[in-house]
Amino acid sequence: MQSLTILGSTGSIGTSTLDVVGRHPDKYRIFALTANKQVDLLYKQCIQFNPVYAVLLDDGAAVKLRALLREAGLKTEVLCGVDALEAVSSLPEVDTVMAAIVGAAGLRPTLAAAHAGKKILLANKETLVMAGNVFMDAVRESGSALLPIDSEHNAIFQALPHDYKGDMAGSGVARILLTASGGPFRTTPLENLQQVTPDQACRHPNWTMGRKISVDSASMMNKGLEVIEARWLFNVDACDIQVVIHPQSVIHSLVEYIDGSVIAQLGNPDMRTPIAYGLAYPHRIDSGVASLDLFKIARLDFAEPDFARFPCLALAYQALRAGGSAPAVLNAANEVAVAAFLDHEISFLSVARVIESVLTSMPVHDVACLDDVLEADASARCAANQQVERLRL
Repeated sequence: MQSLTILGSTGSIGTSTLDVVGRHPDKYRIFALTANKQVDLLYKQCIQFNPVYAVLLDDGAAVKLRALLREAGLKTEVLCGVDALEAVSSLPEVDTVMAAIVGAAGLRPTLAAAHAGKKILLANKETLVMAGNVFMDAVRESGSALLPIDSEHNAIFQALPHDYKGDMAGSGVARILLTASGGPFRTTPLENLQQVTPDQACRHPNWTMGRKISVDSASMMNKGLEVIEARWLFNVDACDIQVVIHPQSVIHSLVEYIDGSVIAQLGNPDMRTPIAYGLAYPHRIDSGVASLDLFKIARLDFAEPDFARFPCLALAYQALRAGGSAPAVLNAANEVAVAAFLDHEISFLSVARVIESVLTSMPVHDVACLDDVLEADASARCAANQQVERLRL
């Protein structure tokens, strides 16, 4: 019986994780559920799974949830704040942590889980983007089991040799092929992108996701962050990672070997598949996902990404090659710019302009500890907010 903490239980990954867990009550129990301020959904989750702890970042939301649970007769203890997130990620009673908080907010509790030697199901790509070397050092030193949950990285993990230890040449690996749907604007005329709305950007053709990650998919910044994540997960260089546009989102990623073989992982676009794989590894369990109907799909298409259409992807490669604090700066600027776009403050095309301005203007520093990461993040957010003011509609 695995004891599980879910960081970000009210988001799309969190709810999918609970769906899988609910199918296997004999294998998993929920120790803690966490959210930002979504009281109503977190309350329903607590009623169903009866966790020991529920954590919210918003004080008012925590007070409301505490009252609701008391009225319902549940003994779940309600905590509040980042320190509480770190605690429920590292307590001895926890076996596994699903790291599904979107953005930089997930960094500290995920790092706490790594220091505590937990099995980490990593869906928070920003942890590796911002603090790749710091996080991976913590994983190695503590002996944590790290399993990628992003569908692409999970596919790569499955396609690599089972004993892969980060040595491409020694394992006969030639390169990694990271697939991308191309998002909702893959074929939109470039001259029309200036006028697209947040709602249009959030209409992903294949996946159901939160608004921030949906915008990242529309700009392909999400794929850029995944390139940086892959660098750390699999110990590869930027030149070893090729992004491939694959509109059907059926092939989740591929690994090419030096003998010419290419191994791919296929499946319906449903996050419950990689979640179930991570939960049960090295075994497999029912995820609730429908079987893949190849006859219905009929065709699989591929194309090279257009960096003129997707400048955010090019900026991510630029940050990865620069190294040091550059990826943390990239991530922070993107979070600020996307929030401004969703609030109708800047245009869709201005998201890349904000990121490029911040990335090219800030010096690159070495990153040796968490404080270095947080300092770069704070400075980049300040610079990005200044750029948003200049570009405000």
